Amino acid sequence: MKYVITSKGDEKSNLLKLSMIAEFGAYEGMVYDEAEPEIVISIGGDGTLLAAFHDYQERLAETAFVGIHTGHLGFYADWRPHEAEQLVAKIAKGKFERVNYPLLKTTVYYNTGKKKDEYLALNESTVKSSGGPFVVDVVINSTQFERFRGDGLCMSTPSGTTAYNKSLGGALIHPSVKSMQLTEMASINNRVYRTIGSPLVFPTHHRVHLKPVDDRDFQISIDHLSILHRDVHEIIYEISDKEIHFARLRSFPFWRRVHDSFIED
Repeated sequence: MKYVITSKGDEKSNLLKLSMIAEFGAYEGMVYDEAEPEIVISIGGDGTLLAAFHDYQERLAETAFVGIHTGHLGFYADWRPHEAEQLVAKIAKGKFERVNYPLLKTTVYYNTGKKKDEYLALNESTVKSSGGPFVVDVVINSTQFERFRGDGLCMSTPSGTTAYNKSLGGALIHPSVKSMQLTEMASINNRVYRTIGSPLVFPTHHRVHLKPVDDRDFQISIDHLSILHRDVHEIIYEISDKEIHFARLRSFPFWRRVHDSFIED
């Protein structure tokens, strides 16, 4: 089996990476391959795994991911450093199944120049103005839903609902529910302007269009990456037909992760 290990870059994570590579060397058939890995092991935290996902997003059909956290417990990095030897043995013996999580597809269309950019997100995508007021028409499928005024909007995947979405007051959704959730950032609501003021959850066959009203320059984030997009015609959110595969080597239910992360460990 071909594998690769990505590290957060701190001393603890780097040393663990070298130790695991040495341990894999004791198993026949385990080949370190940065170009075409069948399994990606990230050491650090959820941010490290997010970076690994984007590094290997062109190989999602052939690759499974697993994370070791060298800091706080993560939703993607749920193995601990002292369990690394056990993890190596399970991977080398092929004792794992693949669990699929939905991904978010973001398409940005422009008025001039290049036609569009497409992105995949494991957690979420956010849209904010480049400096002026943020005003967009929210169109669900082909129906005008509202004219949003505020700081911005966040569209998250089910697994991403535990991240920025949660801080915005969004609901937590189990990753087995193939959906996406739109949450508001400081919407303006008064006698003149009105938004729904509630998170919206969309099923697989829905598309959400964000159409600029005045300003056409937006700061758009895709997970940890934030890019200024100019002269935007519209932004379309939909659930991707691609999925990420996680290597499940033991039972660690989603709601237990929520409990351990936000209530007590």
